[in-house]
Amino acid sequence: MDPELEAFIPFLPQTDLDDPVATRKTVAALVAAGAAPDTSRMDVEDRTVPAEPDVAVRIYRPHTASQGAGAIVWLHGGGFVFGDLDTEHPWAARLADGSGAVVVSVDYRRSPENRFPAALDDAYAVLAWTAGHAAELGIDPARIAVGGHSAGGGLAAALALRARDEQGPAICFQLLNQPGLDDRQQTWSARNFTDTPWFTRDKTTAAWRHYLGPQPATAYAAPARATDLAGLPPAYIATAEFCPNRDEDIEYALRLLRAGVPVELHQWAGTFHGSQAILSADVSQRQNAELAGALRRALAA
Repeated sequence: MDPELEAFIPFLPQTDLDDPVATRKTVAALVAAGAAPDTSRMDVEDRTVPAEPDVAVRIYRPHTASQGAGAIVWLHGGGFVFGDLDTEHPWAARLADGSGAVVVSVDYRRSPENRFPAALDDAYAVLAWTAGHAAELGIDPARIAVGGHSAGGGLAAALALRARDEQGPAICFQLLNQPGLDDRQQTWSARNFTDTPWFTRDKTTAAWRHYLGPQPATAYAAPARATDLAGLPPAYIATAEFCPNRDEDIEYALRLLRAGVPVELHQWAGTFHGSQAILSADVSQRQNAELAGALRRALAA
């Protein structure tokens, strides 16, 4: 474990995914107690995307973004259970500031109240709206990426699969940070990381149970189940060493490469799931800078 991160482990909040309401309150209070992000170099606007039901989004446009800038449809983490526009606000603002991209943060429906495919449907509606309103948003429809943390990363990967299969809006890049991709939990890291900080095998099990309910998983729910990865957008995949998702993410990156998809894979030694939130640690600063840098490079005109 990175020593700067290890020092914070005793202070991590306790969350119980079997109690979604309490977990949402805990995470919201934790984010609210933190320092607000600097949004002085961007315009931030809340919008509603017409859909069934409508989807709330928050759009971050850096002042440096010119007409025809690149954009990313961004999906928050939270095990499909918690997280919203407010808890994701610090991350979305930092990503916009660091990359220069227009960030469209999505308030997708959460489980267990709204199981699969509700969250994916919301994300797809926002992707289609973003592409369809490119001129109004001042973005280049040919430079729209998808991405997210954790469960949001899994949703972004599923979004890329669905857009490919349905000949939907063109996606130029996938930014997948510690994504949840496989409900089967058969990899070494998924089986053995039972007491890792913040995220464990039991929490992974609960997240998938809430998301799927009694229905069997498909590739759009768990992208690792997809049999054909050809024709997907280039990807940046980041993993944490002490994370149950680690091995499924690495295997997905290898499968993308074998399918002819360009991939940049970064395994961050000494980190755990979500440890990037410990902003004072040097490794977190490098992770966050690299995430923004990867998006900046991918969307370069």
